[in-house]
Amino acid sequence: MESENVISTAVNWISQGKKVALATVVGTWGSSPRPAGSHLIVDSKSNFVGSVSGGCIEGAVITEALETISDGQVRLLEFGVTNEQAWDVGLACGGNIRLFVESITDPKELELIADTRPLTVVTELSSGKKRLLNANDSLTDDLQFSDALDKSIQEVVRNDISRLISVEGNEYFVELLNLPLRMIIVGAVHISQALVGIAKSAGFEVSVIDPRGSFATKTRFPDVTLIDEWPDDAVKTLKPDDRTALVTLTHDPKLDDPALEAALVSDCFYIGSLGSKKTHSARVERLLSNGFTDKQINRINAPIGLDIGAKSPSEIAVSILAEVISAKYNKVL
Repeated sequence: MESENVISTAVNWISQGKKVALATVVGTWGSSPRPAGSHLIVDSKSNFVGSVSGGCIEGAVITEALETISDGQVRLLEFGVTNEQAWDVGLACGGNIRLFVESITDPKELELIADTRPLTVVTELSSGKKRLLNANDSLTDDLQFSDALDKSIQEVVRNDISRLISVEGNEYFVELLNLPLRMIIVGAVHISQALVGIAKSAGFEVSVIDPRGSFATKTRFPDVTLIDEWPDDAVKTLKPDDRTALVTLTHDPKLDDPALEAALVSDCFYIGSLGSKKTHSARVERLLSNGFTDKQINRINAPIGLDIGAKSPSEIAVSILAEVISAKYNKVL
């Protein structure tokens, strides 16, 4: 992942004796080309890796980073443009970016940030003090939490989006570094070919399961993990968690049902299956007869995908991904 590569490069530079500053996007408003949590590192020779704006303000940020390397002081920067300036600098429609710049001298904390997942990094912007949290454990304790701050951090974690918060008159940036989102697709069919590409572009690590060798080929799926095992065994091996979506697309109960049964006893945040309402009714009866409860079966989104009138494989893939994303953010559409 891009952020991890930037942090790893910073660790490497420091180990070589280079002086380094790290700039982090902590807030965006309007139309900004880089999200909160984007990083840029700069050394004392003005070499840099990463991006905080897509190129329009990097020069100014590098100048401030060099000052931070020189004096060791943290900096909170804000860049904004009017609509008239937007075209020239790349921040469309009055876009606004806030950045936090800090000098990094000890690689130990950065090594934890680079190597630990999941991880929550809380930074007090006035001081630069940090606290690193892995699940319920504190890996560092430079920053003390009040009850109000802890409550606000937990809300950020639940929403699964890095962002700036203000608590008791202080500003904090809460950066979430999670394990990758995963999508398990059962069935190496035409819809799957379309779904793989857009799911990867949305940040999912994608695996395609199909025991039929003529379907699951590198020619048809060149850039994805292919698993030619029986679906229930493959799903169990992949160990789906609460950052995993599973979709079954074969339209064949012999392949879809075993995968669904494995998914229903997992923590998948989304389970969906291709087929009409009539097809799903028959599926429900089979699952009930195999001992699954109505509550478990109701986790299955079927017919799969948002109802946008999709017809082609590509359109159906879009509807599926849209429904998966809405489930990720707990939105009812």
